[in-house]
Amino acid sequence: MPVIAVTGHLDLAPATSRAVRAALDAFLDRYGAGELTGVSCLAPGADTLFADAVLARGARLVAVLPGPSYPDAGATTAERAAFDRLRAAAHRVIVLPAPRLGPAAYVAANDRLLGLADRVVAVWDGGPGNGPGGTADMVAAARAAGLPVDVLWPPGSARTGR
Repeated sequence: MPVIAVTGHLDLAPATSRAVRAALDAFLDRYGAGELTGVSCLAPGADTLFADAVLARGARLVAVLPGPSYPDAGATTAERAAFDRLRAAAHRVIVLPAPRLGPAAYVAANDRLLGLADRVVAVWDGGPGNGPGGTADMVAAARAAGLPVDVLWPPGSARTGR
């Protein structure tokens, strides 16, 4: 059973979110519901879209949370509600022991994702990263580990810069 991890941008524009969800659905259509496990940190944006797409096809979702205080206080009410819903729906939740959220916690979460995955889907504009634990860093780590990486960035996609 393939295990696919997700990485991607948090700050997708609304039209981009719709296009990315369609691209994720098309990507996941290669697999039957019983043939797939999706692994996600359940962050806003790409992670949430992927988790929803995995669950919509009846596949298994594994949540990897960077620390017990995740998501942090910066999450909006809607983001927190989506996180709570997806966490409750996950077949397995792994909570890492990071005492504080930040780059080290996100790198550790990415490492756990990579340790579980056979392949990575990246909702990524191909741009340089903003430091350890981000999308570009995860893509580089996946490639260095020899994992296949499928980059999804539909034409016309944009980020909000949040």
